[in-house]
Amino acid sequence: MKFNTAAIHIGQEADRETGAVIPPVYLTSTFAQLAPGETRGYDYTRSGNPAFDRLGATLAHLEQARYATVFGSGMAAVTAVISTLKAGDHVVAEENIYGCSYRIYDQVFKKFGVTIGYVDLSDPANHAEIERQHPALVWIESPTNPLLKIIDIEAVAEAAHAAGTALLVDNTFASPYFQNPLALGADLSLSSTTKYINGHSDCLGGVVCTNSEAWNEKMVFAQKAIGLNPSPFDCWLISRGVKTLGIRMEKHFENALKVAEFLEGLDCTATVRYPFLPSHPQYALAKKQMRGGSGIVTALFDLPFAQVVELVSNLKLFTLAESLGGIESLICHPASMTHASIPKAEREAVGITDGLVRFSVGIEDAGDLIADLQTSLNPL
Repeated sequence: MKFNTAAIHIGQEADRETGAVIPPVYLTSTFAQLAPGETRGYDYTRSGNPAFDRLGATLAHLEQARYATVFGSGMAAVTAVISTLKAGDHVVAEENIYGCSYRIYDQVFKKFGVTIGYVDLSDPANHAEIERQHPALVWIESPTNPLLKIIDIEAVAEAAHAAGTALLVDNTFASPYFQNPLALGADLSLSSTTKYINGHSDCLGGVVCTNSEAWNEKMVFAQKAIGLNPSPFDCWLISRGVKTLGIRMEKHFENALKVAEFLEGLDCTATVRYPFLPSHPQYALAKKQMRGGSGIVTALFDLPFAQVVELVSNLKLFTLAESLGGIESLICHPASMTHASIPKAEREAVGITDGLVRFSVGIEDAGDLIADLQTSLNPL
């Protein structure tokens, strides 16, 4: 099946009992057993629910994976993976990591003896650090949040495997429509399904996909033992959202490229980053490993901080809010919002300065979005 067909049909067969074309959501915490220990496949929703299995089947197929475990949020998925580590384990991570991922390593798992080293893995010369640091896990995002660095997944996977370790790729920004990390050699593909996969900004979710039976067993255990399971209703919403993922991503891509080209032509922008802009430092790599540029644009404005605040606060169609990947356009100031948990010196060292603005470009009319930007920029 092609992507759009699979997104609608895989895992979403009509209900066997009633014939309902859209499978029902089982809003139950527990399931009647036939005899002690004898079930119909489910006993307690923290340990499994039909909605989990349906969504997992869909996402595994779209990610080209054998297995997919769904979680209550993107950070629940992150927690599930890190929970497999033990005291003394070390992680090598791309230096431009999501703020909440940084925070959970620094303020939670650090207390349990898990350490992390940050490396600019967009530079192939630094891939040797993986062997040198002997990590238990390599952790990257591509594109990264919010700088949109593109990491060579295939090359980092080779370096990780040569060092005897596994590679996790946070695939949230690209979505499985534009990128399949497992096909490029990654061991784990993690996404916040809150974002593009659901696409409607109305629920939380996360997923970890893998071809490894051992990793799958670890994820299923974490879902149950730590209580990282999602809500059945949220899984039902995400299953509904994923059916239109392909057509939404095409529109996000089309609009984001137009917005990026507009921003790049302004005198007040020092740099504009979008994976499919020819000016992007890893443009050739993005074109090689991604099928489209997705919907996130980052711009560094050459404006005083007060004017940057005025810009992000005065837009009408770009709502000032955290998160991304919904049908509506959002704007975010990473230094004071999504990445505020990273110390200022460390933020600025990797390029997250006060002039940096992240746009999550929705599926509205691109002309309206650009007009909104023009209106907000005119007084500045």
